Amino acid sequence: MTKKERARAVTELLKEAYPDAVCALHYTHDYELLFATRLSAQCTDVRVNLVTEDLFRRFPNLQSFAEAPVEEIEDSIRTCGLFHTKARDLKAAAIMLLDQYGGKVPDTMEALLKLPGVGRKTANLVLGDIYGQPAIVTDTHCIRLSNRLGFVKDEKDPVKVEKALRALIEPAESSDFCHRLVLHGRECCTARGPKCAACPLGAVCPSFPIGK
Repeated sequence: MTKKERARAVTELLKEAYPDAVCALHYTHDYELLFATRLSAQCTDVRVNLVTEDLFRRFPNLQSFAEAPVEEIEDSIRTCGLFHTKARDLKAAAIMLLDQYGGKVPDTMEALLKLPGVGRKTANLVLGDIYGQPAIVTDTHCIRLSNRLGFVKDEKDPVKVEKALRALIEPAESSDFCHRLVLHGRECCTARGPKCAACPLGAVCPSFPIGK
């Protein structure tokens, strides 16, 4: 089985196992996904969702973020970690979105990467979930599973993993594929204790069973 054939098989098996490919972060407006993803750096999605529930109520629009003292934003996101840097980024991004993009999150990688605190992972998530564009979100689950599934070998660089997956995954499937990888990485193919006996990808996974 070639990598391309395995990628197609994995895509279909993930669809069967996780038919609802949804983003784990809660949001209503485009900038809320952008901000929630920034907060998720070195923080769990569960914690981010708890924090943003109050954050987005306290600051209900971009204007309120832009006008708020950075200390008030820090106070709302303190439990996410790295809160000094994250608060500065949220405020600066809000100002930039209002001043340069008419209060709308841009729809190109180039423009997104100009926003404070936004890297390729965040940009890809926005492009895929907000704008329906082909997107590969290389978070820790995606990188770990891409190695275990043989799409890359001993590769930790997210940009290199993204490039490898773009060559293997159908563009129309890519965004949902990454969401399903996250679900699979949390529920089955975990970092410390993969549940190989119950894995729906066992028949096509070159690492199956892990630890053999």
